[in-house]
Amino acid sequence: MDTTPSGIDSARQSGRYKNSCCNPSRWAMIAALLVVALAPGAGLATAQDADLEASVMAPLASKSLMLDAVALDDRLVAVGERGHILISSDNGANWQQVEVPTRAMLTAVAFVDNEVGVAVGHDSVILRTTDGGDTWTQVFSAPDDEAPFFDVWFADADNGIAIGAYGSHYRTTDGGMTWDFEPLGDADWHLHEIARAANGKLYLAAEAGYAYRSDNGGETWVELPSPYGGSYFGVLPLEDDVVLLYGLRGHLFRSEDAGENWEEISTGTVALLTNGIQLADGTVVIVGLGGTVLVSTDGGRRFSYNQQTGRRGISTVVETPDGSLLMVGEFGVQTAAVTEITTAAN
Repeated sequence: MDTTPSGIDSARQSGRYKNSCCNPSRWAMIAALLVVALAPGAGLATAQDADLEASVMAPLASKSLMLDAVALDDRLVAVGERGHILISSDNGANWQQVEVPTRAMLTAVAFVDNEVGVAVGHDSVILRTTDGGDTWTQVFSAPDDEAPFFDVWFADADNGIAIGAYGSHYRTTDGGMTWDFEPLGDADWHLHEIARAANGKLYLAAEAGYAYRSDNGGETWVELPSPYGGSYFGVLPLEDDVVLLYGLRGHLFRSEDAGENWEEISTGTVALLTNGIQLADGTVVIVGLGGTVLVSTDGGRRFSYNQQTGRRGISTVVETPDGSLLMVGEFGVQTAAVTEITTAAN
């Protein structure tokens, strides 16, 4: 098992992913607070069986460790440590924390539409909202499993998949109201990220050099040939069958045939790469620890490297409705013009 117990990595790997950056003492402190033992345990329990403990409303929640975010038509929603969920209705200029029925680390969030969404995290917590994130209900929790969820994705209003530690692979067919465990074969690797290509193919990035593809909406999965034995933390489908796979020590690979063959792409960094996005204009942006930002304007064939001021770990990057970028990570939430990122790369 290939893990790096520091900072965002500790939070996500014990709730999703990442590595260390410029301030070892800061990351060590976060690691000490957030690391949980990942061990197999009992089955998934319903929320009614769990003791619900509400998140603490914190004045500085927008500066706390945040791990994922999503852009809706009229708002941004971000999730992170201690059950923090933040909402912005002005493209990230101001943030409001909402009450949440858990203090578990939340690692990922996805929305079916502008109203219905799901957030997942530690303690196998699954939360659901039907009002755009203003209020949340806990629908699943299994703290005894000590197996956090790392990502969640929806195909449509009914069908979704949540993935996580030890091969956790759950499906819903009722918009996130109920979830059923469907093992991914015999695999018990940590499944880190799931992403859908425009042509319908699904991809999974996992630990220890494992990656998977589904050609039927997640009903079945095939293991892809891997060019690397270290852990992958993100996967980004581009046009047609082009897909990027990335993770530990700055490793980034590109395939033009849906993952059957791979070419390693130079990144100029050994920082752990955590998340990526293709902007509306086709620009590809990949972020990582140590304030790493990689930018490509040729479909991921070449990347320029930029290190953000402060060098704090970036967990997720999202394009906002007004065309700017929202980044979340160790620093909390932060917005920037796309040109601030792309023109700074060198």
